[in-house]
Amino acid sequence: MPIEIEKKYRLTDQQRDRLLRLLPEIAAGSHPERFEENILFAGPGLDSGLAALRLRRIEGAAILTYKKRIPSSDAMKHQREEETEVADADATMAILECLGFTPRLVYEKRRSIWKVRDAEVVLDELPFGLFMEIEGSEADIIAIERQLAISDLEPEHETYPRLTQLHGRANGPLIEARFTN
Repeated sequence: MPIEIEKKYRLTDQQRDRLLRLLPEIAAGSHPERFEENILFAGPGLDSGLAALRLRRIEGAAILTYKKRIPSSDAMKHQREEETEVADADATMAILECLGFTPRLVYEKRRSIWKVRDAEVVLDELPFGLFMEIEGSEADIIAIERQLAISDLEPEHETYPRLTQLHGRANGPLIEARFTN
């Protein structure tokens, strides 16, 4: 059972600009910014608030992910994560709906990714704010925090789905956080 460990931070424009200058200096590699549409479903086994089923569309590709949070008040989140690339996002959506899963949340994101040590550092822009996530071992997360000198950054304990619930717009039973342009 794969366990994802990550820490998320809320950013100001100035903090993001500083990180955009620093990350290329410490990263082993990076990926250009990409646009994502994330669709989260409600359905059997997902009512606890700790489990999520997500279909992510990324520039013609799609990834189906199941996550289950391990409860903790720590800023470092631990969760089970099962993920697979799917060939056809529309067919996957239809299959999920046939199985009783219904779209409940949609959020869009612009994401840039850097490989640092054995971890991934991502800068995300969502319609409701700027964020950074570091995903890797606890030791790598702590080392990268030191390397980036980010002790002043505020950890964000909420998930993107929860932030979408708080800041998104209702469109019938669906809550959406989309960019306007």
